[in-house]
Amino acid sequence: MESLPLDTSHPAVKEYLALVRLQVLTPLSLLVNIATLMVCTFVLDPNLGQIAKLYPSSITPQPHMIAIYVVALYILQVGYCLLLVLPRTPETKRALIKGCGFPLVLSNWVFAFWAISWILQAFLLSTVFLGVLLVLLIYANIVLLIYHVPTTKRPLELAFIHAPLRAFMLLPLMVMFPYSLFVTLGKTWSPGEPQHYDRGQWSGLIVVLTVNVIGFLVIVIRRDVVWCVAATWICASLWSLKPKPYPVMITVILFTVLHPAGLVVSSIWAWLRGSNEQRTGAIALPPDEESRPNGRSAAAPGERPAREVDAEAIWG
Repeated sequence: MESLPLDTSHPAVKEYLALVRLQVLTPLSLLVNIATLMVCTFVLDPNLGQIAKLYPSSITPQPHMIAIYVVALYILQVGYCLLLVLPRTPETKRALIKGCGFPLVLSNWVFAFWAISWILQAFLLSTVFLGVLLVLLIYANIVLLIYHVPTTKRPLELAFIHAPLRAFMLLPLMVMFPYSLFVTLGKTWSPGEPQHYDRGQWSGLIVVLTVNVIGFLVIVIRRDVVWCVAATWICASLWSLKPKPYPVMITVILFTVLHPAGLVVSSIWAWLRGSNEQRTGAIALPPDEESRPNGRSAAAPGERPAREVDAEAIWG
């Protein structure tokens, strides 16, 4: 059988083949990710949440709230998979192929490997997987931000490309990678020793303060709704699991309020500034006399210019 007369080096053909690969690999990686986490959550004992409770620390999140967050990520990724096969604009196609396509596929696989290593309590390996996951997602978000700028003119791209990639990145950035690192370094206490809950409190304070200050600046400067919702939810997942050291508890409660407040204030300020710019336009001043032809000023019909001598009034 003769091969098809396709020039695989042609840019259009390469783009088409890349899109076809993504249409196959992305749903497959998502299914593997979902299946792995479901087995590690509902079949194995201890499950993912129970292991987190076995190693309490100053930044341990509430497992049920993190589970809800992950389910929301999966729903957004289902929309992403639908966007791969539905009609799309050329800009959206470029964002899928050249922006976040293969980093997202790899991220789903790495997340599944993390779940297996966490169940096996291989915490050093799980920390390495989370570090790789964080690098992949930061890279994908930077590429999207620089080369495929989010815009309200393409709402589907905002909802199913930028939103899931941003929210996926914030999960290891704000809580999973730091917490796994704390467990690896032994900054935890036994569940039967709540009196030692202040172990690692200053390290925990530095972590939550750093990631939340960065997030607050992004929210205020860019008015990032996804970052605001994700960061607020993660902060709530931290203070909802007790006991926590007081410095960490106060910090996460404070940023649970500051993140949405910063978004609202920043949005109102941008709206007011835009309204003022629309009302205060450039005032058009009348041209100077010197700028007119022959240095003469314009006069109304039937009237002489101000500096023109009335000969009839003088000579009669």
